Amino acid sequence: MSGSTHLLVLGGTEFVGRAVVEEALARGWDVTVFNRGRAEPPPGVTALRGDRADPDGLAALDGGTWDLVVDTWSAAPVAVRDAARLLAGRARHYAYISSRSVYRWPMPAGLTEDGPVVDASPDAGPTEYANDKRGGELAAQAEFGAERTLLVRCGLILGPWENVGRLPWWLNRAARGGTVPAPGPRDLPLQYIDARDLAIWTLDAAERELSGPYDLVSPPGHTSIGELLDLCVHVTGSAAELRWLDPEAVEAAGVAPWTELPLWTPPGEFHDALHGSDVSKALAAGLRCRPAAETVADTWAWLAGRDGVLPDRPPRAALGLDAEAETRLLSAR
Repeated sequence: MSGSTHLLVLGGTEFVGRAVVEEALARGWDVTVFNRGRAEPPPGVTALRGDRADPDGLAALDGGTWDLVVDTWSAAPVAVRDAARLLAGRARHYAYISSRSVYRWPMPAGLTEDGPVVDASPDAGPTEYANDKRGGELAAQAEFGAERTLLVRCGLILGPWENVGRLPWWLNRAARGGTVPAPGPRDLPLQYIDARDLAIWTLDAAERELSGPYDLVSPPGHTSIGELLDLCVHVTGSAAELRWLDPEAVEAAGVAPWTELPLWTPPGEFHDALHGSDVSKALAAGLRCRPAAETVADTWAWLAGRDGVLPDRPPRAALGLDAEAETRLLSAR
């Protein structure tokens, strides 16, 4: 192939996939997206429709050729297997957006890409998220070969178009004002990756034909829960007051980390697993992470433009505090 890079994104309309598409378009690449058509991709792409769960769902890809493929699939590994098998002779390189969830528990602080991973099969139907992602990795490597497959093992992902609702929940809550329960300690470190930085690194790495696993989150010390929540108050322009609470007070109030208090987990094993990744390999391969202030401000600008409403996505448990839980927290000492 000559001229512009031809990129196929399997997905391409939501969060990470959308960030990849927008970054590729900004580079002047020729971009094709393949998905079910439930959401509109950014303008300027070639849109192919199909449902990977259907027996003939990949028909729209027949006959096409691309330089690079980026796949964001998060369900049955067999769908990755079938797509990669079809594309193995039609593309040079396959980048699979995976997850640090593929590592076996417990995941100690300082874990690298050499850590043990969960058991999985490339031929499996949908199981658990970690097994699905590991099965997707195996499927991509089986069809493209390890030397042509990049495994992007992301941690917590934030940024505009976040449809999970973690950072958006804190932004919406800060915008409402009043006293906001803030789980501490304030200097508790957080590691995450802005979806746009993920997209930049992935396309750079795929273009260079890097292969194998790379953990992709911000370096240690990039931000803290205190900085992130302060930024939420600042960018929304509200008069919200953060009331900081010790982890013990949160536990005593019966409030669940991570779900009722999105982004936050108390110090300990789970926190080490989420926010203790050694990302020296990705940093050496060019990873750069924008300041937390930019991620928070841009996410608020996007969210405010939608009147605080998240994009539709498959049902999942609601995140954030309800009024009763917030009252219990604010009464905690």
